[in-house]
Amino acid sequence: MKPARSITPWLFLAPALVMFGYAVLLPMVLTVGYSFTEWNGFGPMTFVGLDNYLTAATDPIFRGSFVHVCLYIAATLVLEVLVGLALAGIVSAATGRLWFRVAIFTPVMLPMVVVAVLWAFVYNPDFGLVNATFGAVGLEQLQRVWLGDPATALAAVSVVSGWVYAGFYMMIFYAAFRQIPHEILEAGRLDGAGEWALFRRVKVPMIRSVLWVGVLLCVTGGFQGFDLFFVLTNGGPYGSTEIPTTYLVKTVFRNGEVGYGSAMAVVLTVIVLGVGLAYSRIARRRQRPSAETGEAPGADARLAAPAILRPDDAGELAG
Repeated sequence: MKPARSITPWLFLAPALVMFGYAVLLPMVLTVGYSFTEWNGFGPMTFVGLDNYLTAATDPIFRGSFVHVCLYIAATLVLEVLVGLALAGIVSAATGRLWFRVAIFTPVMLPMVVVAVLWAFVYNPDFGLVNATFGAVGLEQLQRVWLGDPATALAAVSVVSGWVYAGFYMMIFYAAFRQIPHEILEAGRLDGAGEWALFRRVKVPMIRSVLWVGVLLCVTGGFQGFDLFFVLTNGGPYGSTEIPTTYLVKTVFRNGEVGYGSAMAVVLTVIVLGVGLAYSRIARRRQRPSAETGEAPGADARLAAPAILRPDDAGELAG
């Protein structure tokens, strides 16, 4: 049923639109405006054009921060997405494991600052659990100042992120596995497929679109990372864990360079939006029906499981 007046839907949306414009759009517009100025946040502004962007392009710390965040994202794709997928496969294959799912998901519910403080004690070189464990098993040569060594600090932070968010991705993939028709899995088991074969040849291909969403969340979330780095290392030691967000906050609030910090924020926003748009373009291309066969989008993922249930494939499934 159409509303009596065309303006009626907009009246219902108006409060949300006003809040969105005030809390999101207006700060974005102001940030772009500040990026063309030299300003400390209090005194008069001086228009400098593109100087802040040119400085950002030649700033070795800012450029290095993108290298660090890319390494961090690569590590979290393994520690969060792949580990979460493996955990989802385990809990979907085993029945009656509610306690296991709850235990793995619990770190997601903790405040990130609490997690960072907890792991700062775990990594403590004097009484931390990691060094104590190595000492107890006779591997003293592996003991490190984990958060104070440039060679291990970034990896140490990545492990903490994986410990937190692997449970988050586990629940996403587990929910997707629960949507797979039970008949397909039963047909595979009747043909002699083990749980590993079902996971590799049936479950994962049928949730391919969910996997893509998980990868997108991990990549964009990596660019937005801040709290773990700020509490655990604050960008150190010697800038080895400096990422764009921590460097941006230091530039604005420690150095008082609001204009330059705004330019870095604009660059970071454009990169994250670019990643999102590129993903959307790839996803749209994958969902477009085939001109030759007229298949519906995603047909390869949905048909992957029935295709392997032919008698000639039963032997491979059983293996």
